[in-house]
Amino acid sequence: MSSFPETPPARWRRSVRCGASNGCVEVAGLGDGAVSVRDTENTATSLAFGPAEWRGFIERAKAGRYDHP
Repeated sequence: MSSFPETPPARWRRSVRCGASNGCVEVAGLGDGAVSVRDTENTATSLAFGPAEWRGFIERAKAGRYDHP
């Protein structure tokens, strides 16, 4: 997890698979490839990740590394 200036993200997005549920996460671009992530049930707190960290997470997620059996 990295530290980025406290500039609020321009636009939060969530997966269409969330539907009307509030049990999801939202992501927002911070510029230069950095991404902020927050829980829809606690929008006051967010985490920021640098481009390499976020890319690595996405690659591992696509490979099924976080899938539950």
